[in-house]
Amino acid sequence: MELRFLGHAAFALSDGGTSVLVDPFLTGNPRAAASADELDATTILVSHGHGDHVGDTVAIAKRTGATVVAVVELANELGGEGVDVRDPNLGGTETFDWGSVKLVPAWHTSTSPGGTPSIACGLLIEFAGTTIYHLGDTCLFSDLQLVGRGREIDVALVPIGGHYTMDRHDAVEAVRLVGARTVVPIHYDTFPPIETDAQAFKTDVEAQTASQVVVLAPGESWSS
Repeated sequence: MELRFLGHAAFALSDGGTSVLVDPFLTGNPRAAASADELDATTILVSHGHGDHVGDTVAIAKRTGATVVAVVELANELGGEGVDVRDPNLGGTETFDWGSVKLVPAWHTSTSPGGTPSIACGLLIEFAGTTIYHLGDTCLFSDLQLVGRGREIDVALVPIGGHYTMDRHDAVEAVRLVGARTVVPIHYDTFPPIETDAQAFKTDVEAQTASQVVVLAPGESWSS
């Protein structure tokens, strides 16, 4: 399983035959590692409605025929634009040939570019035998420790930029609560308000928890 960081909070998951995109904000992203028209997708997962997460979802889905998974209100809006959607709510799981995704809580606001209010989510993804937890744009809250209950999280994608999400200091405690073996920092350095020190985050996490941090530059990959 290859996890490719596309910049900001966007990722591509691949097992060689299937491609799953997460929060594909590429157009307008100054740190994007790819353009929307060069990515293939079987499925697109969207954590919430803000433009820096919905991103190029509709354009990619229309070109590739990918199914989009988003919380019900956002899925209804995207479905109205002519793409195939699945519309779970918090706690709901959608299953595919490649694995599954479960919507879990994230503390954050969410209104789509089209004006639809909805709840923000994290994404608990099972892909190619690997459990990946994309925390979305959450702040720190204690129920993060419940997401992985009964299973081991292989890799957690954790926002550290502050201002719009938790900062790198709160993110250390979030890592402790989640308990993932590997942590990849996200949602930082894209714009001035969220600039931070990812290497300092790595140092703090590895000194204070059992998790290992992999800092990926846009375009780089982690493999399980």
